Amino acid sequence: MTTMQDVAAHAGVSAMTVSNVINGHAHVRDSTRRKVLASISELGYHVNTTARNLRQGRTGVIALAVPEIDRPYFGMLASMLIDRAAARGFELVVEQTAASRDREFDAISRSRLRNYDGLILSAVELHDDDAVLLRGDFPIVVLGERAFSGPLDHVVMANEDGAALAAGHLLDQGCRIIAMLGGYRSRSGAVDVSTSRLRGFEEALRASGADLPANRVRSTPFSFEGGKSAMTDLLADVPDLDGVFCSTDVVAIGATRALTDAGRRVPDDVKVVGFDDVPLASFLTPSLTTIAADHPAMADAVIAMLIDRIEGKRAADDYRTVVGSVRLIERESTAL
Repeated sequence: MTTMQDVAAHAGVSAMTVSNVINGHAHVRDSTRRKVLASISELGYHVNTTARNLRQGRTGVIALAVPEIDRPYFGMLASMLIDRAAARGFELVVEQTAASRDREFDAISRSRLRNYDGLILSAVELHDDDAVLLRGDFPIVVLGERAFSGPLDHVVMANEDGAALAAGHLLDQGCRIIAMLGGYRSRSGAVDVSTSRLRGFEEALRASGADLPANRVRSTPFSFEGGKSAMTDLLADVPDLDGVFCSTDVVAIGATRALTDAGRRVPDDVKVVGFDDVPLASFLTPSLTTIAADHPAMADAVIAMLIDRIEGKRAADDYRTVVGSVRLIERESTAL
């Protein structure tokens, strides 16, 4: 088996220089880096990450558990987290929970049993009583808007602020019969994406003197089909609709399909605003006006929080919440 010393001898440098190249240290000269990388390639050298991680008491693997792997938002998020984890020397594996409480429990237990170094969990169905599972000796960072009363490491979006931006924009564009798809009024007081975005949207409308009657709010799965079905149902009740805010871009895309099928033009007859700014949003016809979170900064925060935990750089009771900023991106679906 080729060793680091073999690479050093072949390249005519020290073993420390080879180590610096492998670990991406910036102070290595480009000519030296190229020479070392050429020797690594020619000799077929592979870093024994297993041995290195075992010496550090780690596996070098972290898990990401999301409701649906094929949803555009989670695909975008996973790509960012994979890149950032790799830059810190960690591999990231992705699991799907299907928004099931049992499978979210499974993701936590599997991460421990498989000796992953930590878990990033997009929590959808866990209850407040389950928060005890999300803190303790095993590093976990929670994503998403499910609210927990106890302390934990949590990264969320400014959902109410984003929804308020959507409401203000639709009003500024002249909309008066406004609805929301993907909103939900919780009787239990639970807070999640649907409830928080509805609250922000409704409060902003009310502050401007507009209203949001119950028949203009539709709860729906965050899917293309869900958006299309909810919009079809909404048009049957509110045929004079002229503006709609959708809790996610995926719902907005499905809603736009339903509007087109019904002979309603976007944005001339109905203006549409989404939330998330997935890559597809800017390529649609019409392109989708949406609320964008600072996804890169949120991904940075997730990885930093988790790896700080893994490396023991924070006190056991030092839990933190990071709220990602949001902004409105105006595109053709609300153009005047």
